Amino acid sequence: MATTVTALVCALLSLLSISHSVHGIKRWPGGGSTRFYDFKVQTKRVTKLCSSKEIVTINEMYPGPVVYAQEDDRVIVRVTNLTPHNATIHWHGVWQRLSCWFDGPSYITQCPIQAGQTFSYEFTLVQQKGTFFWHAHFSWLRATVYGAFIVYPKPGVPYPFPYPYEEHIIILGEYWLKDALKLEQAVLASGGGAPMADAYTINGHPGPNYNCSANDVYRINVVPGKTYLLRLINAGLNTENFFAIANHKLTIVEADAEYTKALPTDKVMLGPGQTLNVLVTANQPISRYSMAVGPYMSARNVPFQNITSVGYFQYLGATPNSISLPAMLPSFNDNLAVKTVMDGLRGLNTSDVPKVIDKNLFVTIGVNVQKCNRKNPKKNCKGTNGGVFAASMNNISFIRPNVSLLEAYYRDRAGYFTDDFPGAPLKFYDFVNVAPNNAPIDTNSMNGTRVFVLEYGTRVQFILQDTGTVSTENHPIHLHGYSFYVVGYGTGNYNPDSANFNLVDPPYMNTIGVPVGGWAAIRFTADNPGVWFMHCHLEIHLSWGLSVAIIVKNGQGALETLPHPPADYPRC
Repeated sequence: MATTVTALVCALLSLLSISHSVHGIKRWPGGGSTRFYDFKVQTKRVTKLCSSKEIVTINEMYPGPVVYAQEDDRVIVRVTNLTPHNATIHWHGVWQRLSCWFDGPSYITQCPIQAGQTFSYEFTLVQQKGTFFWHAHFSWLRATVYGAFIVYPKPGVPYPFPYPYEEHIIILGEYWLKDALKLEQAVLASGGGAPMADAYTINGHPGPNYNCSANDVYRINVVPGKTYLLRLINAGLNTENFFAIANHKLTIVEADAEYTKALPTDKVMLGPGQTLNVLVTANQPISRYSMAVGPYMSARNVPFQNITSVGYFQYLGATPNSISLPAMLPSFNDNLAVKTVMDGLRGLNTSDVPKVIDKNLFVTIGVNVQKCNRKNPKKNCKGTNGGVFAASMNNISFIRPNVSLLEAYYRDRAGYFTDDFPGAPLKFYDFVNVAPNNAPIDTNSMNGTRVFVLEYGTRVQFILQDTGTVSTENHPIHLHGYSFYVVGYGTGNYNPDSANFNLVDPPYMNTIGVPVGGWAAIRFTADNPGVWFMHCHLEIHLSWGLSVAIIVKNGQGALETLPHPPADYPRC
């Protein structure tokens, strides 16, 4: 992936911009340009880890093309599916103000784009800038269908930190030798857990620690004394990852496309769906230094890839074959390393933190074991104690409908969902330490397409509580259509009498790692109408049902009302 100098990119964006009047753009204050991109979903043969296979890509690129824009721009991406598989694209972290039709999760806001079909995503980046990414949101296609989405500030608006010499995009991923779509089918059919990835990757490169990968390495050439902005994105499927550069400090300046107060650290952890911008100064002796990606696995008894992916942070003047100084990563279960960074993260622009709450929801998160009722238990019930794995929120495993949930709601079509998702668990107990764990007798969850409905303008608080039904675990929970303030974060069972909240400068995020054996409190104002998906970004947990749909009703007037669906809206 080519390096990007901010000034050059911004200049190119201005030259490439095409002024265009698009239906709906008049809804927002002007000043933005329109950026056009053409995405073709197509296969490409790649050779990695001593083996070749066909993977699904965008424009035969892995990772996919970078989408560049500026704050308040209109973005139009025409997606043509040239594969036999269904596909959708989600614009992760984009709020989709009055454009819920283009959010992308399959069977939530749209039916998939079927083979041979085309669908154009159109949305405005209303008051948004920073590091985003896009990815497939159908089955496990995200394994190879992803790319960076970089939104620069308006012309003349500086970063709130020292201007970097260069910017580099670093996407963390996972690679499987098996076909990702067939892998999901096999896992769900088995009733058991997901196999570990065959490799971690940095911008699609496994690095020299893996077989046949000595030259499949991502590298950054750096000038001594210069400061670099690294845009870190975790597009992986099922593993959270630590990232570090040998002998170098990282300074976090942005999380999930929102500026933060500068936070120095020697390592960071990103769950799938999370992005971080960090500053790194090349202030060490001239040499080659490892950029390392390794696992953070907080769940018990889950297999994971323990071979680190390595790239090179190489100083100009270093010999090409010099030894790479190793980066020190935390142990795979170092919960304290994760908590320490999260405890120190503070938002920069936090004037509108909701101080008063209209609706307070308590949502438990965890893995379940359903009783085995399949015809071939030895083959299809490989969960704990011969059960079938599931996952849930408030003990309800979400079942996706076979239509677009958004269209069903918009057109008032009955029978596809119920609006009875509970605002609290049916039973309260010690969720972390003595949760029911005699699987599969009492770890079942209920199934259903249950949604939670919010009136427009509701000030909402979610208490997200991890549970130990099967194992406590860090869960990266993503909310579509919104960012939220993380006003509280702690270990153990949530206790309103002792919980410490930060209503002064909490970080503003779209994906929060609910800590292993702990809780997180988030707040936002429901001022964007539509049907919005909240789910764990570990793909296996999403496949098992760890999600819920939230309906935000229309408000008053055109700026609070979801428009009609587009003419080329996909059909199931």
